[in-house]
Amino acid sequence: MQRKFVAFILVVLVGGASGAAASSAMASDANGSIVGAGSTLVAPLMAKWSQDFESRFNIRVTYGAVGSGAGIAQISARTVDFGASDAPLTGAQAAGCHGCVQIPWALTATGVAYHVNGLKRLNLTGPVIAQIYLGHITNWNDPSIRKINKGVNLPNLKITPAFRSDGSGDTYAFTDWLSRVSAPWKSKVGTSTAVSFPTGVGGKGNDGISAVVSSTNGSIGYISAAYIIAHNLAPAALQNRAGKFVFPNLRNIAAAASLIKKVPASNEMHIVNPPKSLTTAYPLSTFTYVIVPTSTGKKDLLRKFILYAMNTGQKFGPALDFAPIPRVVYKAARATVINKVHP
Repeated sequence: MQRKFVAFILVVLVGGASGAAASSAMASDANGSIVGAGSTLVAPLMAKWSQDFESRFNIRVTYGAVGSGAGIAQISARTVDFGASDAPLTGAQAAGCHGCVQIPWALTATGVAYHVNGLKRLNLTGPVIAQIYLGHITNWNDPSIRKINKGVNLPNLKITPAFRSDGSGDTYAFTDWLSRVSAPWKSKVGTSTAVSFPTGVGGKGNDGISAVVSSTNGSIGYISAAYIIAHNLAPAALQNRAGKFVFPNLRNIAAAASLIKKVPASNEMHIVNPPKSLTTAYPLSTFTYVIVPTSTGKKDLLRKFILYAMNTGQKFGPALDFAPIPRVVYKAARATVINKVHP
């Protein structure tokens, strides 16, 4: 395999250290606290951010990794101070959030993991994956899979596709990619944070789908790169538009993000299926966003935390397969924080 995996402890609900002294808790309460919810993809990075941020500023950040769809719903209802989503807001979601901005603050990838006993390496293409999830390719020794895995002993084993049962930014990235490379997928299923999968087994959150893949011989699932690391799963190499089979490592994620030369006013960006000129680009790379109201009593705290995440907080990314956000994206994100989420 062309990439190294580094284990880490995933925290799905992050706040202050569980054994913090009472004086530390009082300091956090005195200086303020913020609560967020949403993306499970960003949760591993959020765990690092919240701990380091509190140690620096005595400001507590509590985060519930409930999925991008739920995060958007909660910030729209103002039951949290910020939401987090790997999918940009749709027009209806933006209107329903009643004065929110989305700010790209991290960059990573959705991987495609597989569990086939004895299979050490696997190449897959977008059209083949689409056919698997449409229920048209049902066995691992299907001719379409054998064709792109010359010399690999593929068993006569049923494929069990795993998908997110909750509203998910990973689902958005995955279906966005498949819709761009497979006409049948685009017409029958489409792109969204929640779609009707024709076949397979559902799992809630990245942990849920990781559990399905870990426990099921013959399974395949789309999972945030950090969770593939955490659960010691095997990632497939995906074919990009240059015809190369690539893994979701830092270099390949950064190559996909280099597609962005200018950021639109909405901050919405799509970097799946980048052009063939980006020969090493991983085709399922994605930005992830923090969503905040422009009118809130927590403006000062939110601004401080978001600016921290985009600067000092980026140092925690590489071990979790988060690449640094490109300079052009950082400048646009910072301008949004300064101009629209200011005291």
